[in-house]
Amino acid sequence: MQAIHQTIEQTFREESGRVLAALISYLNDFDLAEDAFQDALIVALEKWPQDGRPANPGAWITTIARNKAIDRIRRRKNFDSKQAHLVELTQKPPEPDEYEMDSIPDERLKLIFTCCHPALALEAQVALTLRTLGGLETAEIANAFLVPVPTMAQRLVRAKRKIQQAGIPYRVPPTDLLPERLHAVLTTLYLIFNEGYNASSGDALIRQELSAEAIRLAQILNQLLADDPNLDENAEALGLLALMLLHDARRAARIGHTGELILLEEQDRGLWDNEQIGVGTAVLERALSMKQPGPYQIQAAIAALHDQANTPPDTDWPQIAALYQALQQYTESPVVRLNWAVAVAMAEGPMRGLALLDELAEAGSLDHYHLFHAARADLLRRAGFRDDAHDAYTIALDLCQNAVEKRFLRRRLAELNRGSD
Repeated sequence: MQAIHQTIEQTFREESGRVLAALISYLNDFDLAEDAFQDALIVALEKWPQDGRPANPGAWITTIARNKAIDRIRRRKNFDSKQAHLVELTQKPPEPDEYEMDSIPDERLKLIFTCCHPALALEAQVALTLRTLGGLETAEIANAFLVPVPTMAQRLVRAKRKIQQAGIPYRVPPTDLLPERLHAVLTTLYLIFNEGYNASSGDALIRQELSAEAIRLAQILNQLLADDPNLDENAEALGLLALMLLHDARRAARIGHTGELILLEEQDRGLWDNEQIGVGTAVLERALSMKQPGPYQIQAAIAALHDQANTPPDTDWPQIAALYQALQQYTESPVVRLNWAVAVAMAEGPMRGLALLDELAEAGSLDHYHLFHAARADLLRRAGFRDDAHDAYTIALDLCQNAVEKRFLRRRLAELNRGSD
């Protein structure tokens, strides 16, 4: 029974983006769509253990959730005021036979642009899209933004209320409004991918459904821009897609047979997806040919340099460090400065990297970021300062919320302890 419940929860997580988008389009109500989605989950927990998983679970969930939404409207105390809405819903086209998902329009792109309306604060735009399209829980989004969970919960509530009260249209914006929305859309897809590629918490390092969803949405976005005669391709949208593909191509080598984290320099590069690397490289070249540089293209170029190295010593660390330095012209993110310091350390030696990390530590912005302390610990280990490395690994372990990364940090600590015997 536990196994079927896990299958149901996983299926709902994988299908949540498209199903919620379809429900919100159908109902024009974020909260009602989410409540109906949860109602459908309860029905699945009752029926699937007996009847089995449907052949097309996404369409099954959508159909059940739509019916549950209509039931909820009928049960509301202010039923009279909802009669017009109810009549409108019941007069919409009938549900597809045999739960055919292909006959249900894919509304995800509309939902992304609705969530990224300029009337909303950027943080709210990104958070709401992560919640509805990416399927992230409120706590996961809070971790991504480094804010308390109650703060993020209120942000989501306010964003949905703003959309409702302001009558923000559910559509892909016309050409003249597209540029002002695109930045938030790209930021959203970037954060969804990052959470999937390196989960901030939980038992798994990789949440493939999120990474795959981000890549798919980026592909849809770029296809829209390329196909519409009134729109133009965007170099940064292509750069983001390339970045995702080039990172995701290494996914199979990042986790060992027993679930352990494997760092880039220790990965079996024979497991990398060379075909996907080729596709990602081609997308990046297309973006660079447009001569409209931006941060996603720079990050994609860094990923490409890693992918092109046949062995760790072949990695062009000086060029990577130079690209991270260029990236700082576009962002003041301390995480970018951290990555630059690590690249400099790999190019010029750990002591040079540690000096840069000391400068970064003075600002205090990464005090609670476990990867800062893990990076510092690694450079201390490479420089031979084992006691200091042990202390830094311990801090990183205390701050880390991902089970796989915790096991890796414990392994590093054990290696240091054995070396001191």
